[in-house]
Amino acid sequence: MSFSVDRIRHLYDFQSHYLDLEGQRYHYLDEGQGAPVVMVHGNPSWSFMYRELVRSLRRTCRVIAPDHMGCGLSDKPESSVYEYTLVRRADDLENLLDHLGVTSNITLVVHDWGGAVGMRFAARHPDRIARLVIFNSAAFLLPKAKNLHWSLLFCRNSRLAAFLILKFNAFARVATWMGCRSKRMPREIRRAYTGPYDSSRNRVATLAFVRDIPLSPSDPAYAPLEEVQEKLDRFQHTPMLICWGERDFAFDPDFLEEWVKRFPEAQVHRFPEAGHYVLEEVP
Repeated sequence: MSFSVDRIRHLYDFQSHYLDLEGQRYHYLDEGQGAPVVMVHGNPSWSFMYRELVRSLRRTCRVIAPDHMGCGLSDKPESSVYEYTLVRRADDLENLLDHLGVTSNITLVVHDWGGAVGMRFAARHPDRIARLVIFNSAAFLLPKAKNLHWSLLFCRNSRLAAFLILKFNAFARVATWMGCRSKRMPREIRRAYTGPYDSSRNRVATLAFVRDIPLSPSDPAYAPLEEVQEKLDRFQHTPMLICWGERDFAFDPDFLEEWVKRFPEAQVHRFPEAGHYVLEEVP
């Protein structure tokens, strides 16, 4: 049975909107009125992860939460049709915000790959950013003397991993089990996270995201992310809130310390028992 958002409407009670990007439908939420809050998810999640924040903040803000192409309720084109890269995803975000006329006073909320995507947009348009909210993520190259977690390295480089991801949705399924540490993610919520990736064809982006992790200058995302890293100091005095699950197997405390080192003025909240999906464990 293919995934239908109607099956989780009691959890995800929002109106869907779509932007046409070269013939592909780019899904996003646009809820409420007021100052804009833009929420950028990572891999393998989708805007569903932000549902409680959207529901709360739409009372006083305009909340915009896209699904990256290939994720959530967006179309899932083959890699021959759509270029699954950091640069393209940041361009998609910019196209959406330009389309919506959201060009100032943005509170940017990022998680996982959303850190690199969102901060690439921010680095190109620092005048549009009023505040930053950082969940477990990165917007810089792998910290010095830091190795990529073995599980991500396996998924990035192994043909066996590619087979498991495309055939059995392994990346999204395992993430829902390993992503929460203090309590198990409820079965219904796990199904909502994994539901959009219900066939091999619909898992192309999940694999492409992990393959795009930059480890050397020859990787396509390396130079764009290095450029973001070099421009982070533009936000030294931008109000920043960091909320971090310290038991994240991927974005561990070393990544948090990199954020803190770069942004000593940030307000930091550490959640010692939470993992990667901090919004599920301590909403």
